[in-house]
Amino acid sequence: MFVRISFVTLLVIVLAWSVLTRVSEGAGAGAPYRVQAGDTLWSVAARHYRGYPRRGVWAIQRENGLGGSGLTPGQVLVLP
Repeated sequence: MFVRISFVTLLVIVLAWSVLTRVSEGAGAGAPYRVQAGDTLWSVAARHYRGYPRRGVWAIQRENGLGGSGLTPGQVLVLP
């Protein structure tokens, strides 16, 4: 009897846990940003991220696979 109650309790807990938990998608897909003439990574990061822009610059470079800091007008960046 104890085994049956334990099994049912465990089954209910597992089912409840699987229903109540959900997949985390983190921040989701980044927002696209079209580079304007005169934009730099620093200026884009300063406009779109709080705090010190250097972290924003690193995030933009990492998300877009940029090796340097050069941008061209019309280029589309994904802002994480």
